[in-house]
Amino acid sequence: MALSDLLYPDNPKRRQELIHLHQELLHCMSTNFHATNELAGVLNEHLGCAITYIQMRESSTVKENCDIIIRAMSEIQQQVQKIDRDMKEKLEPVLYQKLYDIKEPELEKIAIAHKVFSTVLGEATATAGMVAVKLLSSNFITLTVSKLVSLLAQIGASVLGGISITILGLGIEMILHAILGAMERNQLLAAVRSYEKHLAEFKAASEKYQHAIHEVTSLVRQQVQ
Repeated sequence: MALSDLLYPDNPKRRQELIHLHQELLHCMSTNFHATNELAGVLNEHLGCAITYIQMRESSTVKENCDIIIRAMSEIQQQVQKIDRDMKEKLEPVLYQKLYDIKEPELEKIAIAHKVFSTVLGEATATAGMVAVKLLSSNFITLTVSKLVSLLAQIGASVLGGISITILGLGIEMILHAILGAMERNQLLAAVRSYEKHLAEFKAASEKYQHAIHEVTSLVRQQVQ
């Protein structure tokens, strides 16, 4: 047993908590990489986008991986804004407003959007209008992505950001050394609480993000069937 554990008997428990929280954080990040690629695939296939697919880098830090997701999400945001501009440019003002009117039937919105994409792309898939309407008429971009990007930036800028994600395969002591160095009990407890706060917010935002993407991809799969 380490001297610090003799001085602070609850340290082993805190250390295990910290390791578990770190594993949860990385799992959550990995899921977001997958969800982002799913959405990129839908936009590329049906709306004529060319969004780059992303991959989690095990040799990089938490911050570097956060930055990869942020760049991909920013690219998606830019593409959706371009879609909105295309709609506004090609449609009569009354028809454009219908896309954002919650009282308008969704089938009518889809037909309007599909007509635009048939013009923009020359030939659009049957699901193009549906995907465009789902992205434009919901709060997906304005709220879900923006919130997650903000949290990713916070995590990257925190003490967690400099930790390499490869430490999970190196054993408990290496993980603790990378995260804590020579932290004593009060610092260890503060680190656990910091992790818990970041992770709780990050998981909640990630679940909303993944749910929003699942809504889009599920509709696409149903359309294909």
